[in-house]
Amino acid sequence: QYARENRVPYFGICLGMQIAVIEFARNRLGMTGANSSEFDAKSEYPVIDLMPDQQGVKLGGTLRLGEFRCVITEGSIAEKSYKIHDIMERHRHRYEFNNLYRPQFEASEMTLTGRNPDRNLIEIVEIPTHPWFVGVQFHPEFESRPNRAHPLFREFIGASLGK
Repeated sequence: QYARENRVPYFGICLGMQIAVIEFARNRLGMTGANSSEFDAKSEYPVIDLMPDQQGVKLGGTLRLGEFRCVITEGSIAEKSYKIHDIMERHRHRYEFNNLYRPQFEASEMTLTGRNPDRNLIEIVEIPTHPWFVGVQFHPEFESRPNRAHPLFREFIGASLGK
């Protein structure tokens, strides 16, 4: 909330994206009590939830693990960072953006700019009116190196330095 309201660059990775979505739902979309079903199984607004095919599955082998495709919206912060529209990124998580709330987010200033076309899962959220506010469901740190920074890290650091 602080980063969003004070226009401080924000880069949320995996859980960081999820808590950005939760905060935005609570404070901008009026969904008091919005949460992840991981934190509150009885949340009135589970904006982050288990993947549909994981409902009722016991833990163990239920992660979305490995490399998955993401199609990026043209003109988005992510597209400007990657300079391409179709990427592959590594994942390691169980909970996802809940597509039941897509219409509310699509009508707001938080845009859903990355999507896995195979499973129709949201991969990237952004606030385009913010200097740099990006949340990703995947783990770009797996591909970043000191001498070859991942495009999102490079652009986040640049935005943080005011470049």
